[in-house]
Amino acid sequence: MEQYSGILLMLGFLAIFYFLIIRPQQKKEKKVKEMRSSLKVGDEVSTIGGIHGKILTVKEDIVVIEVGSDKVKLTMAKWAIGNVLNER
Repeated sequence: MEQYSGILLMLGFLAIFYFLIIRPQQKKEKKVKEMRSSLKVGDEVSTIGGIHGKILTVKEDIVVIEVGSDKVKLTMAKWAIGNVLNER
């Protein structure tokens, strides 16, 4: 029985590591991926760099947002969108 205690201890640590670190991170990544795939024209967004704007066009990997009072258009990668600010 003592020969299996080391293996059981290691499996226990792996299970704890999985449920406390890996699984929550996977859930968070899935939620962010869903948010980015559901972007649509007119959404108010914030980028990971802190730029706030309104989406003008959405393509496969590219998003064009309008920022500022002078309506400057910025082309960004879709992965750079951090949050959708308007409530759905």
